[in-house]
Amino acid sequence: MHLNPYGEDAVNLAADLCNRRPTTAEELADRCRGAGLTLERPVEQADLAHALAALDAWEKVVDATDERERAERANRMLAASTAHPRLTDHAGDGWHLHYRDDRLRLAALLFSLISVGTALHLAGRGMHRLRRCEVTECATVFADTSRTGRRRYCSHRCANRDAVRRHRARTAAR
Repeated sequence: MHLNPYGEDAVNLAADLCNRRPTTAEELADRCRGAGLTLERPVEQADLAHALAALDAWEKVVDATDERERAERANRMLAASTAHPRLTDHAGDGWHLHYRDDRLRLAALLFSLISVGTALHLAGRGMHRLRRCEVTECATVFADTSRTGRRRYCSHRCANRDAVRRHRARTAAR
């Protein structure tokens, strides 16, 4: 039974937008639509500025140094989003839950979606499952949605790069 459509999709969208920040309102709208969001209102330049501010707040959750700090920052986002559950059939695709008011501007929608999704992701999968890649020169943010919860790298490429680096260091030390 799948009860949490907000968790994985929302944090993956937040990570994608955070890692490659949109530069125009049109790009923001296109990427949100590509992630499956239904946009009920036109997207304006102000939405981009507010969405970038939401990503800044979310990035502070990612970079929190311990679980309590991470929870406090996520709770601040939840309080600011005033997200609450409601039933909707906005696109005629069947009744489902949304944690937001009807017809929000895109920035407010993203803030709500990311806040609730992050809280559900952290509570359901673990507080450690939101992080940056462990490769020193890579600052990519990712949500660990692996089965084991031990993911340390943003991609196979970074994992391989780090493995090669460790191997070379061991070989050189001999």
